[in-house]
Amino acid sequence: MKVIGITGTIGAGKGTIVEYLTSEKGFLHYSVRAFLVEELGRRNMPVNRDTMTSLANELRAQNSPSYITDALHERATLAGKSAVIESIRTPGEIDSLRTKGDFLLFAVDAKPETRYQRIVARKSETDSITWDTFLDNEKREMNSADPNKQNLRKCIEMADYVFNNDRSIEDLYSEVEKVLEEEGLGV
Repeated sequence: MKVIGITGTIGAGKGTIVEYLTSEKGFLHYSVRAFLVEELGRRNMPVNRDTMTSLANELRAQNSPSYITDALHERATLAGKSAVIESIRTPGEIDSLRTKGDFLLFAVDAKPETRYQRIVARKSETDSITWDTFLDNEKREMNSADPNKQNLRKCIEMADYVFNNDRSIEDLYSEVEKVLEEEGLGV
């Protein structure tokens, strides 16, 4: 069983890589976002970036910095198939996943203007924001000394492979495929 973690900036293409891994390579998908949406539903809280961030920080502070991704890894282990865990946001999550065995971390990034255009186009409940709010969210999530809070800059630095997604989807897929072949996963 191989587990690939996905980290990256807002709107960079994390979901695009997940789509490729699940549809073309048969990976199972485990999403931090879906985990948080489930928990927000249990608590009757609204689903938006602020509530998801607050809940994630709370769960990490109450349990461990890797609480959410550990729970997702456990689900993947029970399924017994190669899996992708999407939306890794803290170095503690990466450190914990690396101790569990066959793990790779992919990071994806793109220019802020490109990413903002993407989130506006996808129209999810967490993406209906202004350019200024987008920049504020990114600033908040890029750096933190608190191990329970997002630190995307450090996560990207810790990645085994970093993909620049300023070109076409086909270009991104091609880059991912090259890495999979290099890692012996390009079936």
